[in-house]
Amino acid sequence: MTLPSSSKIIIIGGGIVGCATAYHLAQMGLEVLLLEKAALTSGSTWHAAGLVGQLRSNANITQLLGYSISLYDRLEEETGQATGWKMNGGLRLACNEERWTEVKRQATTAHSFGLDMQLLTPKEAQDLWPLMDISDIVGAAFLPTDGQASPSDITQALARGARIGGAKLVENTPVLEILTERGKMTGVRTAQGNIACEKLVLCCGQWTRELAATIGVTVPLVSIQHQYMITEAFGVPSNLPTLRDPDRLTYYKEEVGGLVMGGYEPNGIPWALDGVPDPFDYQLLDSNFDHFEQLMELSLPRVPDLERVGIRQLLNGPESFTPDGSFILGEAPEMANVFVGAGFNAFGIAAGGGAGMALAEWVAKGEPPYDLWPVDIRRFGRPHADTDWVRTRTLEAYGKHYTIAWPSEEHDSGRPCRRSPLYDRLKSAGAVFGEKLGWERPNWFAEAGEEVRDIYTFKRPNWHGPVGREHMAARETAALFDQTSFAKFILKGGDAEAALSWIAANRVDKPVGSIIYTQMLNERGGIECDLTCVRTALDEYYIVTGTGFATHDFDWIRRNIPKGLNAQLVDVTSSNAVLSLFGPRARDILSACTRADVGNEAFPFGRAHRIGISGCPVLALRITYVGELGWELHLPTEFAQTVYDALHAAGNHFNLRNAGYRAIETLRLEKGYRAWGADIGPDHTPDEAGLGWSVKMKTDTDFKGRSAVQAQRENGLKKMLATFTTDGDVILSGRETIYRNGKRCGWLSSGGFGHTLGKSIGIGYVRHPEGVTRDHVLSADYELEVGTQRVQADVTLAPLYDPKMERVKI
Repeated sequence: MTLPSSSKIIIIGGGIVGCATAYHLAQMGLEVLLLEKAALTSGSTWHAAGLVGQLRSNANITQLLGYSISLYDRLEEETGQATGWKMNGGLRLACNEERWTEVKRQATTAHSFGLDMQLLTPKEAQDLWPLMDISDIVGAAFLPTDGQASPSDITQALARGARIGGAKLVENTPVLEILTERGKMTGVRTAQGNIACEKLVLCCGQWTRELAATIGVTVPLVSIQHQYMITEAFGVPSNLPTLRDPDRLTYYKEEVGGLVMGGYEPNGIPWALDGVPDPFDYQLLDSNFDHFEQLMELSLPRVPDLERVGIRQLLNGPESFTPDGSFILGEAPEMANVFVGAGFNAFGIAAGGGAGMALAEWVAKGEPPYDLWPVDIRRFGRPHADTDWVRTRTLEAYGKHYTIAWPSEEHDSGRPCRRSPLYDRLKSAGAVFGEKLGWERPNWFAEAGEEVRDIYTFKRPNWHGPVGREHMAARETAALFDQTSFAKFILKGGDAEAALSWIAANRVDKPVGSIIYTQMLNERGGIECDLTCVRTALDEYYIVTGTGFATHDFDWIRRNIPKGLNAQLVDVTSSNAVLSLFGPRARDILSACTRADVGNEAFPFGRAHRIGISGCPVLALRITYVGELGWELHLPTEFAQTVYDALHAAGNHFNLRNAGYRAIETLRLEKGYRAWGADIGPDHTPDEAGLGWSVKMKTDTDFKGRSAVQAQRENGLKKMLATFTTDGDVILSGRETIYRNGKRCGWLSSGGFGHTLGKSIGIGYVRHPEGVTRDHVLSADYELEVGTQRVQADVTLAPLYDPKMERVKI
């Protein structure tokens, strides 16, 4: 085929994700050219195992995988190309009580998201999967709508569908270079010449990282060897469900009367440390029987027939994996109009159809069809630019693929990476650290006689008591939190106010020294950012947001500064440490450290002043995320230890206590403060989230998302965020199903324990397609499904703690 000189959209990579993206773009009527360096599916798609499951811990990712199944269900009829798709259901086993607790919680999550996951006895599971021994099984879960597919066939069907829609798919055409001009992507270079394009989509599997890096785009994935065994036929029925046996680290599916068995060993083997070789098409690695033996030993007691059945092949195919086990979608923050769909962690067939749909919409419309934060490329940050660090963390994630996903579980690898100047002081004080975007952050503090580590459980964990201590210190005396990991930006320029006024939903035309809490909205009125802006000068704002949102929020603000305005955004995260001092005695402690007047009249809530502490210039923000009097103290990193020591010296008299991020979580739940990425996000508007008061609708000022907010106020809400409380013995962690008058109406987005109240607390949306009002929410009886058991719950739309904000503003 003669290549065109230009195409509106070019996709590089002819695996399942590239072909699915081409299919959906073609359905939209857009001009698409897909370039594959060898043959379609010749990378890692062709040797994928082909299991198609749906349930994930996030509702939208579950929805995306469900879309894959609905697409695969109709694709063969639509294109005339066989897909090998079978909706034969999926079984998941539990072989101990803790795994059974996890499975029951997964079943509740499935119910929250509208999936029919059924809990089975061991015998009922064996009736569905008669090949297995059930002597050690406690229970199982069955999802009837799961299935399996032929990876190559389903990709070819997508390719045929794309061609029917008008897309051009060209094989044996490597892209030699991505062309750029003055920092902008302009097209690609091939052996047959250059091809210009407006938008470029990288779906190159394990080759994506190296190709993207040539234009400065970070795609944190690495190749890991993944083996599975194919047996000779021995009469396995074709309708046998897929089987996952996570306690034995293995999975199974039927294939041509035999079985495929593979798994995720704890000591995965990386591949291509110095780069993926080229060519590597339709190739496999040598079978590693010694390494696979550990999985074979685990599988034989489960499927005794494997001892007598011949092995047709032990297939060793490298695949791309990511540091957190989730795939990567979205527009690269480093370069406009460059999109990525890669790193599918061996579930690319399950995700392929939905990922292609979402990526196509992202390319065509500039945003995904719904919130896809768990897989958004902007969830990564500075450590992910180092491939060695990425590989270290990814190997840990690979080894945890089938281990129990404990509540609040932390990764151990690649640590410590980013450290606050106070790291050593906090460690010596008993800090148990967690990690976020490479930052070491104190989660809680152990005292003498307490183990200085997390012990994971589905019950109340070992940090429950220590977090309660820290929680009550913030409520009764004072607590000091190291929040140096906050992402911090400066927006500066003569048009800074005009730029921020367009991007921010709240008013920013406030006097110097004002603190503005604001959301930043998309065109649908959804909350893209939730952050704090301090007006530090007429032409400057200091912006503070969550640690994990550094890349995302910087990208959102930068790309939405209106063209032609004089406003520059700079990341100053590493320049400033942050110490947050909260509690009723916070003013006493701070006043003992500074000559500045920190009284309520001179320094009211919502204001920022520059003060001095022990020779350090401090930007003090009177604000809170815990619901108590207090300040965030932002200061140059070189002063952090000095200021920390000064605060503790003054605080000794007032029982000042170090505190960590898990106490922040329990405190904010009591106060009803929202968390972006959980309670609020791009699918939720301020009015739905109870944050309509922070939107400048009483002014005539236009801002991004205003028309959507106005339309919603005219048409009414379909969901409303509410707070639920249950008996303190009930353990809530999020995703529990909400029942209103006996009918499912949503799920919890956050869950935890309120140490002041002595109750378990959950936050979640009450949904109703015909509309939701305050009266609809409050005039009903509620239950929460927790591990498949329903418990009674009380509901409120007001903060549980200090609803009138009296303690914050004293």
